[in-house]
Amino acid sequence: MTPTSTVHRVAPKGRGTHRSIASAVRAARDGDEIRIAPGEYVEQLLLDRAVRLLPEDGPEHAVRLLAASPGRPVLEVTAPGVRVEGLALTGQDPALPAVLAGAGDLELERCEISGGRVEAGGDAALTLTDCRVAGAELAAVHLNTTGSARLTRVVVEDIEGTGVVIGARAVAEATELTVRRVTGSGVRVRGAARAVLRECRISGPGRSGLLVEDEAAVAALDCRVAETAAEGVRVLSSSTRPEGWEDTVNREGREGRESADGGVLLTRCEILRTGTDGVAVSGTGDVLLLNCRLRDGSGPGVSADGESRVELVDCQVDRAHGSGLVARGSARLTAEGTSVTGSRANALLAGDRSEVRVAAGDMTESSFSAVHACDDSRVALTSCRIASTPEHGIRATDRAGLTVEGGRITDCGLSGVRIDSAAEARMRGLSVVRGRAGITTESTGTVVLEECDVTDAERAGISCGTGTAPVLRDCRISGTGTAGLVIGERATPSVEGCTVRDAAGSGLVVGPQAEPRVRSVTVARTGKNSLFVGEKARGTFEDCVFAGAGSDGSAFPALHVSAGGAPVLRGCLIRDTEEDVALEKGARPVFDDCVSRDVKNPSLPTGADQSLAAAGSPGVDPPTSARETEAPPEDTIEDLLAELDGLAGLDRVKQDVSSLVKLMRMVRRREEMGLAPPPLSRHLVFTGNPGTGKTTVARLYGRILAAVGLLERGHLVEADRSALVGEYVGHTGPKTTRLFQQARGGVLFIDEAYSLTQYTGSNDFGQEAIATLLKLMEDHRDDVVVIVAGYLKEMEVFVGSNPGLASRFNRTLLFEDYGSAELVSIVEHQAAQHQYELAPDARESLTSRFDAMPRGRGFGNGRTARQLFQAMTERQAYRVAELPDASESDVMTLEPEDIPQNP
Repeated sequence: MTPTSTVHRVAPKGRGTHRSIASAVRAARDGDEIRIAPGEYVEQLLLDRAVRLLPEDGPEHAVRLLAASPGRPVLEVTAPGVRVEGLALTGQDPALPAVLAGAGDLELERCEISGGRVEAGGDAALTLTDCRVAGAELAAVHLNTTGSARLTRVVVEDIEGTGVVIGARAVAEATELTVRRVTGSGVRVRGAARAVLRECRISGPGRSGLLVEDEAAVAALDCRVAETAAEGVRVLSSSTRPEGWEDTVNREGREGRESADGGVLLTRCEILRTGTDGVAVSGTGDVLLLNCRLRDGSGPGVSADGESRVELVDCQVDRAHGSGLVARGSARLTAEGTSVTGSRANALLAGDRSEVRVAAGDMTESSFSAVHACDDSRVALTSCRIASTPEHGIRATDRAGLTVEGGRITDCGLSGVRIDSAAEARMRGLSVVRGRAGITTESTGTVVLEECDVTDAERAGISCGTGTAPVLRDCRISGTGTAGLVIGERATPSVEGCTVRDAAGSGLVVGPQAEPRVRSVTVARTGKNSLFVGEKARGTFEDCVFAGAGSDGSAFPALHVSAGGAPVLRGCLIRDTEEDVALEKGARPVFDDCVSRDVKNPSLPTGADQSLAAAGSPGVDPPTSARETEAPPEDTIEDLLAELDGLAGLDRVKQDVSSLVKLMRMVRRREEMGLAPPPLSRHLVFTGNPGTGKTTVARLYGRILAAVGLLERGHLVEADRSALVGEYVGHTGPKTTRLFQQARGGVLFIDEAYSLTQYTGSNDFGQEAIATLLKLMEDHRDDVVVIVAGYLKEMEVFVGSNPGLASRFNRTLLFEDYGSAELVSIVEHQAAQHQYELAPDARESLTSRFDAMPRGRGFGNGRTARQLFQAMTERQAYRVAELPDASESDVMTLEPEDIPQNP
């Protein structure tokens, strides 16, 4: 009230008062106040000036205004600046407006409206604060205006129709809006309207909780939609995100996340007990749900259809009567950090041509397969946890495409993963634990499994179906109830670097007429055969180890070849078993350079006293990558020390390793006597320039630890920064863990380890890799030895950058550069290995050539020697090709002129 305004009083009696509110309005000017005594007033008010109506005194809503005629509102506003407080306004026709703002702006505060709706049209602006609207038909609040509207702490209830309708080009904002007991939708936004809903509660609507149509847009923040008879949120047509969308997103903590243009935003909403879908999106709708909860719906939790886009971040979908997440048509559905629990159907169903990406999600306790991809859909799962389903953890069928990166599947009634029909799948780093079967591939499409672990399956760990050709690399299978790896009839898979351990049945089963390609596979401790080859099966098996067949005491041979079987085994080892080979009549296996050791009844047809292929040349570090080198079995300390001593140069390193061997032997001896071992850190730092033999010595170190009994396998897994550090949030931990698990029982060798701390950008995850590695080293201190390598100064900074690193890496081995004589011996070793000889004067020329080479950080040491040898053989080939009658000596001898002066 301004100093120049006048107060007009309304009362049934009394001097100086108006007998009707309309009379007071006619007498008032802009800015005046009209105070009304308690009582009922039958009026038809037209407020065409800026006045304020409020009770004189008495309890809330003691002033009741009743419409004078059924066809007219009790209150109509055409002027700006109208304010009504604390009144009860009652219309006579629930299907018509009880309060109508046709122009100007109207503020209602602490008012109760019944017997009709509140409506704003034209360009009117409307504000409702702490109001209640009840007993209307068609709608409780209808905003059909081009102006703005604000609803704060408004209760809408007992409506035969929609709770709030926002249409035309209205721009509406609702905060703490409560809509309950309406027969239509809770909130309906249509036309070109824009709406923001904050901390709203919608419960028990007869249709959709939130319905968005036409070109309308909604941002719903901290809202709850409960007990709907239709969808919790339904989006139709080409809905677009409202103006200020990016500001809203940033305020809600998603700053820096990429978001598409247009759509609907829901943040920390609850959608409970819906009649059908919790959230249904179709057409070209675009919806983002942040921190939302959908529970107890009678249909799917979230469904995306048509060309819609749906994104869920940190949401919960609980106890959906249908599937938790559904994608059909050409929809794109993305979920991050979202859990789907207790779905009556699938946790995730993808069909038609939809695309689905789920990262760091939990999908548990579904009644059907947790993930079902069919038709031509594409599904990508990253670091997801799937558990407790009576069917498959993941099933891909028809022509679906499946990509899995990391993650864990547990306790499935059928297979952890099943791929069939013509589906394609690429899975890396997936862990499958318990269940009837591990991974079953029955598809004619491309299937690639890399670094996957299958543990404790009731039946087979991994099965390759009839006629299939999957690729398996570096997979681990353990504790299966029947077979470890089953290759079906006529299947032609490629299997490399895999291990099968502790199978109750046979380790590797090859079905009739199958023809697999198997390389560097270890099968250990099986109840039956290590390898069973079916009738007329073929295939090649290279550099494989078959150990401990019949470990439960049964007399099964390690290898069983059925009638007509003709497998080819090259460089394989059979050990620790009662019998090595059993052949049925008509079996025609080929054994090339194979070995039996510690076999009570050996009958290996050929190569029984031959050894496995020799290791690579000393003094040469192969290119670093994340790969595993299986340690040759049954090494003795004496053999290993002799092999170490045979390396060129490295006198200080040889002395350090010999000292470590003595210390580790004493540790082992004390353990055998039942005494506590002395404190010993087996992790090492290797410093030095490239090509000084660090990788070669690391490989020997692992074999030495295995020979002493301090490591199970002693194999070497090589890695660098790219093998440990991920590309996005949530990727590094699983990636580092997967590599560490691959090194269990052996040595993890990290070259250029200082690169993990050299980058300080906001998107670098090197420190996360270090933290993950340190925790794994602590949790599995007796299972893995970690060696970090690199240049001396950089490694000193790296170890000193973290107290955890300094405490675990307290022993450093310095690999000095090779002298010229040592480099010449490396070239001689290479020459002998490849059946060449150095002429006497060539040795002198080589020494001079190495003397002249600069020895800075770029010098390659043993690698330089190997490259120089290769260049010499090429130059010699060109030279000898010009000789008319080259002798054997000419072809074998390297002369001084074959040495390049500028390699």
